[in-house]
Amino acid sequence: MRVVIPIYDRFTALDAVGPYEVLSRIPGAEVLFAAERPGPVRTDTGSLAIVADAALAEVEACDVLVVPGGTGSRVAASDERLVDWVRVRHDTTSWTTSVCTGSELLGAAGLLAGIEATTHWSAVERLESYGATYRPRRFVVQGKIITAAGVSAGIDMALALAARISGEDVARAIQLGIEYDPDPPFAAGSVESAGPATVALVMGVLRARSA
Repeated sequence: MRVVIPIYDRFTALDAVGPYEVLSRIPGAEVLFAAERPGPVRTDTGSLAIVADAALAEVEACDVLVVPGGTGSRVAASDERLVDWVRVRHDTTSWTTSVCTGSELLGAAGLLAGIEATTHWSAVERLESYGATYRPRRFVVQGKIITAAGVSAGIDMALALAARISGEDVARAIQLGIEYDPDPPFAAGSVESAGPATVALVMGVLRARSA
């Protein structure tokens, strides 16, 4: 089973690495990071790079497509070559997924029109501009398309996908293996629980990174 994760300038690291940590542990899985050209690609903080081992043009097909988000997703969603690549790969995938604002690339490819989907809470209007109906859930399954909410939700999505591919026993074992048992120190993981001051602080950071 081939899993391909396309990465682009200013993607969010955990959007890609969270699902990678889960899906790479499925028996028989091969995970490939691909970009416009092979080599390092910088994340949205600028302090980390992940190496793409293949050019997008070299990837003719995959079983699972995982599209990460990040502050660079708006630019990526306007890249016709990248969007067309996503659209064509989707034709032959068993599963097409996105994490966070990676949903914008699926939307730009015309894959979300008329279906339910999720994304990062700050990007709901952009998601719905592609014809999707937003659902405030950790992940949303619509046929072979699975969209995950912001960043860490990619882990939840990947575990659910692992169960669909290899069964719940394997998915449970993967969850234990990576010791995914969240117990955050703060009740600030959603807009509702975080409160307006924290939301405003996050929006300021997002605007600065997107500039």
